[in-house]
Amino acid sequence: MTIKKTLNIVLVEPAGPINVGSIARLCENFSVNELRLVSPKCDYLDKEARKMAVRGVKILEKAKVYKDLNSAISDCSRIIATCGRKEHGEIPLSSDKDALSWALKSNREETIALVFGREDRGLSNEELLKANKVISLNTNEKYPSLNLSHAVAIILHQFNQFNDFDLLRPHTKTSYPANLIKLEDCINDAGSLLLDIGFLMKHTYKAKMTKIKQLLLRGEIKDDEVALIRGIISQARWKIRNKND
Repeated sequence: MTIKKTLNIVLVEPAGPINVGSIARLCENFSVNELRLVSPKCDYLDKEARKMAVRGVKILEKAKVYKDLNSAISDCSRIIATCGRKEHGEIPLSSDKDALSWALKSNREETIALVFGREDRGLSNEELLKANKVISLNTNEKYPSLNLSHAVAIILHQFNQFNDFDLLRPHTKTSYPANLIKLEDCINDAGSLLLDIGFLMKHTYKAKMTKIKQLLLRGEIKDDEVALIRGIISQARWKIRNKND
């Protein structure tokens, strides 16, 4: 039985219509289901973009536009983000092989997002923390920056190498990580409570909560576990409000 894997390419604030057109062509080359654009900074349907798209012009015309990254990935169950910085401290990197094969190792339907950042500065640390896995292409240290469409081409080629269903063995234990938007809401809720009870201070809040989020992402927390934490937080708030009853 063939298990459906839906693959989306997400571009955050793309500024070059030629790049977007080239990526639409790549989406056609590699059977990508959908091209998603987050707050594009160009006319992605202009003449040059259409010219570069070639047979991918239909994908270009059907590209969906979102106001923010959360909206673009809210329905995606497995999210991989790309990063050009190999040493940035806060964000642990996965190998390309581990991350891309992980995205396919599932015996249920999945919507996979490959997220790419801005041409000039990539994705912020906050945006990278919205992904299950973060990867970085191994380029020359003296000139590590890749053209956006070239980076997409390399990742799609690598992804295609793993896109065979021999990976989906019945005896393989598969994890199903939580929806990252729900997880983010949970973390924000927990952070608010930790501020209220004095466990966190405003000046250390961001750094501490980033570490907590990294811990939960590494553990591949599941939806029911997120719901459990939300329930604990809700009960703690109720108890604080009614402590004198």
